[in-house]
Amino acid sequence: MKEKDIKILDRSYQFALRVVKMGQQLPENNGARIIGKQLLRAGTSVGANIEEAIRAYSKPEFTHRMSVALKEARETHYWLRLLRDSSIIKQIRLQAIILEAEEMKKILGAIVRTARKNKIC
Repeated sequence: MKEKDIKILDRSYQFALRVVKMGQQLPENNGARIIGKQLLRAGTSVGANIEEAIRAYSKPEFTHRMSVALKEARETHYWLRLLRDSSIIKQIRLQAIILEAEEMKKILGAIVRTARKNKIC
């Protein structure tokens, strides 16, 4: 496994841990619970799809899995912003994880663009 693979795997795993911890801090009201479930599903799926991509059997499968990881990162970013903008969680507590979600989107977007440009898909 390449060093860059290990870095993105570790970063996505740490991101998933942060999402899980954020989900544990949500209040017990109905709206927060619904958003929390969506956030946990999408946020933990990013790393799982990266893991699958790195172990892909083919270049098209790699590109597909990384595209799914990007889609899940975008969705995670959406749910985090919704938590912030609805004041379910204070903005100050969400700043760092929202920035990390943005970074994950940028990294995954670059990987997908490169894969497509190099005719991997």
